[in-house]
Amino acid sequence: MFGKVPPRSRIRRLARWRKPSRYIMKQVASDAVVSGSAASVASAAMLMACSRLHEGSAAGGLNGPSQWLWGESEAHTREATLRHTAAGYVIHHATSIFWAVLHESVFGGSRRRKPPLRHCAEAAISATTAYVVDYHLTPRRFRPGFKKHVSPKGLVAVYAAFAAGLAIAAITRDSQR
Repeated sequence: MFGKVPPRSRIRRLARWRKPSRYIMKQVASDAVVSGSAASVASAAMLMACSRLHEGSAAGGLNGPSQWLWGESEAHTREATLRHTAAGYVIHHATSIFWAVLHESVFGGSRRRKPPLRHCAEAAISATTAYVVDYHLTPRRFRPGFKKHVSPKGLVAVYAAFAAGLAIAAITRDSQR
């Protein structure tokens, strides 16, 4: 009856693979800061361009996330202000890194090289997930607020730029190995 129980050393080895090592967690965090920053800059640039086309103010789109701090009525501000634009970008950048942590946790664990098209597909999945959560599962006040300043097509372009930032960071990282 007890003859098939593995020895304790084997049980410890089996249990060890389930816990992420500190090295892996540090690597995911490091990769997420890089890819999240790239995605943040790319999507912020696209957001500014789309906001400029849609309403004539490049800063308006970056003001949207400031509704987290100042309320929804304040998110409609079009002028570049420290209170709205800087706060909006800081929130946008922090949430981009948050989404990059999730992206790197799911797709970045493998240290094998991947084809660039696969990186693009994985980044598209992450950006689509971010959009669905941001605009369909999150309470109104904690949504990004981009819709107040860009058209629906512009919103697609912003999330596509976010995906491009994630993919470019991953492809660059692979090419440096």
